[in-house]
Amino acid sequence: MEEQKKTAPEAQTSAAVEVVDIQFRPGQKIYYFDPAGGRYAPGDHVIIDTARGAEFGVCVAGSHSVSPKEVVSPLRKVLRKANAQDEKVIAENRAKEKRAYEVCAQKIADHGLDMQLVCAEVAFDGSKILFYFTADERVDFRELVKNLASVFHTRIELRQIGVRDKAKMVGGLGICGRPFCCASFLEDFQPVSIKMAKTQNLSLNPTKISGTCGRLMCCLKYEQEAYEDLLRTSPKPESFVDTPEGRGTVAEVDLLRQRVKVRMEDNPETVSVFANTDIAVLRSGKAKKNDPPIPADLAPISGGGKRPVQQEPQEQLRLEPIRFRYSTETLGEEPQEPSEAAAPAKTGRSRTRRRKETAGEEAKAQPRQEKPRKEPKPAKPEQPKAAKPPRPESEPPKKHRRRPRQHKAKTEKTEG
Repeated sequence: MEEQKKTAPEAQTSAAVEVVDIQFRPGQKIYYFDPAGGRYAPGDHVIIDTARGAEFGVCVAGSHSVSPKEVVSPLRKVLRKANAQDEKVIAENRAKEKRAYEVCAQKIADHGLDMQLVCAEVAFDGSKILFYFTADERVDFRELVKNLASVFHTRIELRQIGVRDKAKMVGGLGICGRPFCCASFLEDFQPVSIKMAKTQNLSLNPTKISGTCGRLMCCLKYEQEAYEDLLRTSPKPESFVDTPEGRGTVAEVDLLRQRVKVRMEDNPETVSVFANTDIAVLRSGKAKKNDPPIPADLAPISGGGKRPVQQEPQEQLRLEPIRFRYSTETLGEEPQEPSEAAAPAKTGRSRTRRRKETAGEEAKAQPRQEKPRKEPKPAKPEQPKAAKPPRPESEPPKKHRRRPRQHKAKTEKTEG
């Protein structure tokens, strides 16, 4: 029982929902409605239930099933098919819209408002008139609403829209010669950026990549995903690559054909064309200051997939310079052999050394003899000092020489 309870909600949520596609006006968005058991074919005029009340619409696609995720709840119903009376009311409303557009344009000029009127829409039951306009800034249109309400005696509503919405409502032909995508089949506007034009290698001239509305063309979005996939498998410009003809730098990339033009390293004037599958990227993009140098023997394609083995250079014989020492002997003299007279001299020296060594060993072996202590000498009697002779009167007294002050100051500084 529990398993049945769990699977029942899942079956309900996964069940497809039957809907019909309804469009209020040509070029506007398509909405899903509940057919409520009726059968409708493309092109049928129907009356549908909306938040603003009963409205007139055109069936774009007949009854079909969609997943519940695609449906926005609550799903409104189709009331019935439009009859002759409904068709007459719609024709009268279209005439009112033309007159309302002219009156509103005249009132805008009278009030001097900075706004451009796009179109006017009259509700199916005539309870409201909706005016669409574009403006660069906010506009105070309170007086304009009062004047329009006094003329049409109904509820007036003004709504500001963008330039893309204006192009979708008005319609026209693009630079390709076909009707606007937004007015023919596009339901929602997709964000478009200048980066898409750079990725697709298009001209960045605004007049060439902008539509009639003054914004970037919506068709830039169509092929963006394909270009992004091709970029992942293509090398960047200024990349250093290896080819069957040798190494070189990528000069140009052809994304759609998956080919590159390579300027050869050995001969920069030669530019060859290779497929992306026939090259190997050694450095992606332009070289930077911090990038390590590429080895000269790195050539996985032109080198047969292996690096050539470098032979170690043979060591060359090096002749070291001869250094001469300065001495009293001549360079040309040959060493003389020791004579017989010099032999006993050497033996005499060695004998004297041996005698000294044996004498030292004998002295160490003998015990030390205590030396007799010397007796202290008797002290000499002190003699009286002789008195100094008196200085004669004629001789002047000696004066002590004074040091200069500068020298004295220097000595004090050094002492401190």
